[in-house]
Amino acid sequence: MAYEVTATRKRPQQFDALMGQDFVKATITSAISKNTIAHAYLFSGPRGVGKTTSARLLAKALNCVQGPTTTPCGVCSNCVEITKGCSLDVIEIDGASNTSVNDIRTIKDDIQFPPQNSKYKIYIIDEVHMLSTNAFNALLKTIEEPPEYVIFIFATTETNKVPATIRSRCQQFNFQLLPLETIKKLLKEASDEINIKSDEEALFWIAKEATGSMRDAYTLFDQVVAFSDEHITMEKIKNKLGLTGTDSLNDIMEYVVKEDGKNAILATKKLLDRGVSIEQLIKDFAQYFRSLLLIDNNIDNETILGENKNSYSKKVISAYSKRQKEEALDQFLNLYRDIRYSLNPRFEIELAISRLCSLKYFSTPSLLAEQIARLKNDLINGKITPLNPVYQNYKDIEPAKTDPIIKENLETPNTLIPETPVQVEEKLEITLGNLIDIIHQNLPKLNIAIKQTEKLVETTDKIVFYFKTEFTRKNMEQNSSDLKNILEKYFNCKKQLQFEVETKKPTIKENIKFDETEQRIQKILGGRIKQ
Repeated sequence: MAYEVTATRKRPQQFDALMGQDFVKATITSAISKNTIAHAYLFSGPRGVGKTTSARLLAKALNCVQGPTTTPCGVCSNCVEITKGCSLDVIEIDGASNTSVNDIRTIKDDIQFPPQNSKYKIYIIDEVHMLSTNAFNALLKTIEEPPEYVIFIFATTETNKVPATIRSRCQQFNFQLLPLETIKKLLKEASDEINIKSDEEALFWIAKEATGSMRDAYTLFDQVVAFSDEHITMEKIKNKLGLTGTDSLNDIMEYVVKEDGKNAILATKKLLDRGVSIEQLIKDFAQYFRSLLLIDNNIDNETILGENKNSYSKKVISAYSKRQKEEALDQFLNLYRDIRYSLNPRFEIELAISRLCSLKYFSTPSLLAEQIARLKNDLINGKITPLNPVYQNYKDIEPAKTDPIIKENLETPNTLIPETPVQVEEKLEITLGNLIDIIHQNLPKLNIAIKQTEKLVETTDKIVFYFKTEFTRKNMEQNSSDLKNILEKYFNCKKQLQFEVETKKPTIKENIKFDETEQRIQKILGGRIKQ
């Protein structure tokens, strides 16, 4: 007997065997039971999830000798011919290669003839979104009012490319990706049927790589079986397919955490020399940091992480903050997009590993602003807090890289650093220059008034401010409470405030009055007589 690939051999022949599409299965079987069959169906969803299979199951259910029935017999001539794809009354058309309006006109001509051996004449058009605009337009009237014995079943992976005028004439069913556990279960059944031993870890990896597509899972399964010698193991998969493996990534990242760029790059070289492609390594690093982020969010489900939580190095998990892990993930996502334009992809991955060695120093602008604000608050309050508040046990901090003030307190583990007072600078001298600086930083609305102050005089019980104009004097007087708070906070001064306009005393020359002759001479000659 000729070899049959697993995807074909395991294709469901009954609705009960259709896995992961409960809504589709329940709705269609209910319609068949009630004999409420639509004249057009649109099956949409990702590749390899059962769209074409469901179309054939529906065709068998309707055209079975015992039908319409939800459980076609599978042995009558109609069921056998539909399964083999040679039924005269179930016509499967590839929409990708029959895209023209002439192909649709052929269908319009054919539907005038009733089915030969069955109750319904069923047209299954796969990849229907590939039809041309004219072809879709030619279909409109046909699918809206076909003969009672004609049923259309359209299948597509891109519903958005199917015109709304077509979608509105069909019953639409959206197929979902299959859960990882469902794929793993079906792979286990397939391996048992052919007497192949399979490790749970290996089947889990195949199911994860299928990303929800059962057909992709069976295709990869066949490839793995070909080199596994009757026993599928993760070690064989890694060696034959050139996979990285979480253990190898842990080794590289532990070097990175130690900022040992040399050994990190050498470990990367070993992986590449072993046959791991650069693209695959980039994808594995992206998956690795995604998993670390999920662990940070307390997610430990293997089906989401892709690995057991314990597979990841605890040193790496605790070494970086959530934002730093996000930055690393973003770095590898961008690298995968840009690698096609690279002068040498190997240079790119080595540069990425080198940059990872400084990842622990990465910070966002918002985090820097937060740290600066904290430090400022500490200085004002006269205390010191640890540079990195995530440390619970201070013996984990490397003393050589710690601030000297903190280092002394690290000798006693599990104790917080006491809030020892810091030498605070003596109070500022009350000068006009100092006051202008403080107001500029803390009370901008008084900038103009304070800059127009002629001088200030401090006595034993008050401070007198002299201004050029009455306007600026009033402005400052109206804000005297704010000014008083500034003086109290930054100069430790609680004296009363007084605001005056400084008047200039006339000089001797300005008091001199000229006699009438001198005034006439000055008026004739213009200018001023020098005294």
